[in-house]
Amino acid sequence: MNNEVQLISDGDGLAVIGDPKAVERFLISQGLDQLPSRDLGLPRLGKILSALAVTTETAATIASGSGRWVQITEESAALIDRFTLMTRRDNGLSLGVIQDVGGDGKIKGIVQFAQGPGSVLGNPAVLGGVAGIMAQAAIAQHMDEIAEYLQEINEKVDDILRAQKDAVLADMSGVGLIVDEALTVRDQVGRVSEVTWSKVQGTAMTVARTQAYALRQLDAIAEKLHAKADVGEIAKVTKEAEAKVREWLAVLARCLQLQDAIWVLEIDRVLEVSPEELDQHRIGLSSSLLKRRELIALSTASLLAEMGEAVGKANSKVLFNPLRSPAVVRSSNQVATDLLEFRRRLSIECDHQSSEARRWGEAAAEVRDRVFTATAGGVDAARRFGSQSFEQAAGAFRAVDADGDGVPGKSPVASAVEGAGSAVKGVAAGAAGSLLRRKPGAAGVSEDQDSRAEDENPHSG
Repeated sequence: MNNEVQLISDGDGLAVIGDPKAVERFLISQGLDQLPSRDLGLPRLGKILSALAVTTETAATIASGSGRWVQITEESAALIDRFTLMTRRDNGLSLGVIQDVGGDGKIKGIVQFAQGPGSVLGNPAVLGGVAGIMAQAAIAQHMDEIAEYLQEINEKVDDILRAQKDAVLADMSGVGLIVDEALTVRDQVGRVSEVTWSKVQGTAMTVARTQAYALRQLDAIAEKLHAKADVGEIAKVTKEAEAKVREWLAVLARCLQLQDAIWVLEIDRVLEVSPEELDQHRIGLSSSLLKRRELIALSTASLLAEMGEAVGKANSKVLFNPLRSPAVVRSSNQVATDLLEFRRRLSIECDHQSSEARRWGEAAAEVRDRVFTATAGGVDAARRFGSQSFEQAAGAFRAVDADGDGVPGKSPVASAVEGAGSAVKGVAAGAAGSLLRRKPGAAGVSEDQDSRAEDENPHSG
């Protein structure tokens, strides 16, 4: 067995089992040593080996071997496909054996079954135990990624929980203390005792209720945004959503982290008291994980869709709201970025990514282009309107060849002014003549009255 390694894949990770040096050579030769990995801790299979009454030689060989769990990525998945592993129908595991892994890193052969006392693949119960430990390693890896996410977004989850009035959220801080304490004891002792498990097993309900509450808060933001039509109101809601969405994503991440920790402890407890049930328990946990992921995918996809709708509404009214519309786009982009990053950490974009989420990058560019086009179109329209108005105004002052003799005559404005001047002159002349016919010094006395006065007084003069 010194120059062969056994491979087990459950879709999330790859277990490489064999002689420590052979395992190391294989990982390096295939470029798998750069991926996240964990020690499987094969000696923990002792409970299963004792229950099966396997020979001392077999138990010793498996316990002394090396087992390494490697996280499967898109790149490594393509590499693993070259090994042509055989998939079992009963548990969904893919199995294979790499033979003669030499110092040059070249694979001499690939078979589907292993022989000998150190074989894990040949014993269904032992294989189920390894699969359970693999699931535990995958969950532990996910816990580390969630911790990294919480550190990156720099949200103090305990502060957020303390600010909430709901009693369920208040209990979450206590749950965190209990679970963290149980993990510390497990790492120190190497197992989950009955006492430790009795403290932890009642905490899962609080975590589940808090997770449901956080998802409802995200749904409420989506519903509130959906009900708004006015750009000003949309801008207010999207701005408020920037902080709220990030906070509830942080609470949700903490729920996932604690649930993962409970599952890690649960697998250890099953391995302790019912090792023969470990494989079926693993399958059940895998199903629960998928359902949890689907709930989060639906909720975040709904909010992503509403953010897209908000951008569309803002873009359609950008000319009438030149300040609020861009604010809606900025806030929506920020919320969408936070949502997509959270989904990426849960690998939702690969398995459950919605059409809205896939098109978000394209939609953001499209919105940007449409906003630019709409704004530019408005400017062009204003420019054309101004040019037309200027042409119409200037045309009134240009000379016009009205009689067709080739000589420009007076402009319309000049003719109008000249005509108006003539009319004014006529009115003024008439008024002046009337005034001139009046007798000097007899203001307000008519011409007939002056004549009668002269007849009555012939000596006047």
